[in-house]
Amino acid sequence: MNTRALAAMKPGEALTPFAFDRRAMKNTDIDFTVSYAGICHSDIHQVREEWGPSLFPMVPGHEIVGIVDRVGSDVSSFSPGDKIGVGVFVDSCRTCPQCLSGLEQYCDEGMTPTYNGMERDGKTISFGGYSNRFVIDHKYAVHVPSELDFAGVAPLLCAGITLYSPLRHWNAGKKTKIAVMGLGGLGHLGLKFAKAMGAEVTVLSHSASKEKDARAMGADDFIVTSDPTSFLKSRKRFDLILNTVSAEIDINQYLELLSLNGTLVCIGLPGKPYAVNVGSLLSARRSLGGSMIGGIKETQEMLDFAGVHGIVSEVEVIDANYVNAAYERTVASDVRYRFVIDAKTL
Repeated sequence: MNTRALAAMKPGEALTPFAFDRRAMKNTDIDFTVSYAGICHSDIHQVREEWGPSLFPMVPGHEIVGIVDRVGSDVSSFSPGDKIGVGVFVDSCRTCPQCLSGLEQYCDEGMTPTYNGMERDGKTISFGGYSNRFVIDHKYAVHVPSELDFAGVAPLLCAGITLYSPLRHWNAGKKTKIAVMGLGGLGHLGLKFAKAMGAEVTVLSHSASKEKDARAMGADDFIVTSDPTSFLKSRKRFDLILNTVSAEIDINQYLELLSLNGTLVCIGLPGKPYAVNVGSLLSARRSLGGSMIGGIKETQEMLDFAGVHGIVSEVEVIDANYVNAAYERTVASDVRYRFVIDAKTL
């Protein structure tokens, strides 16, 4: 199945047009036309080998939405014309306790990444969503609510579920006081989902210029973290803090903002390990946790929730020929709040 795409041929190189063949459809597969593909900062990290060795050529993209063209003979959950989404992984072992409980992202054998990984056959490099076509096993795809802006849905397949999952796991609700660290591609969706769950939400940001946006999205409060007194004023205030930033920070300042039994969840991946003062944990029985995307069942739940509450990402839709400029702007935090590639321009 001839496919047009954008690919990096070597580490750190600019993305260029690339053609390859998708696999032939199996009875359990879905073939769909890609409509939009989000640009995640992790795409850039992997193209530039900032997280270790990568596989090339690389077609990035794990925030994918499109329209179903064909379904295999064993597929009853999707039909031609359906809106479909694919996220960070496209397969898993299917037999370990995590896979059987709907937590495929924590598969014992390792999930099969949508790109920069090997398919389960161990021979084929997985190619991602910066492409005009995609083939996926129906068990690893989700339905997209028709009422949502299609381009704005794409980032929900990674950024959206990455924030939704910890909010659900740590029981965010009407009596919960939540702080979101960073108002970027991840943080703005954490704010939207937490508010829709009924929580009181504060944004913690070093950029005072983002306060207007934060309040427009529903933030109850906004704290400028570049002001050192802000940490003293908010000690023991929050039940849950979602850390979406990857910059090197003093994590202990933020731990002190947690109330008794509060939890700080790490979502962004810092370049260096945090130096944790255990006393910050002991003094209020606090917890430091982590969370990574979500399973297929929870991703569908997240999209259904987004459909009910009208939640989509704030996006800037771009043509394929702008992708390298978009990478540079993403690194410079010059986007509010996610770039999305219009696949028709490939």
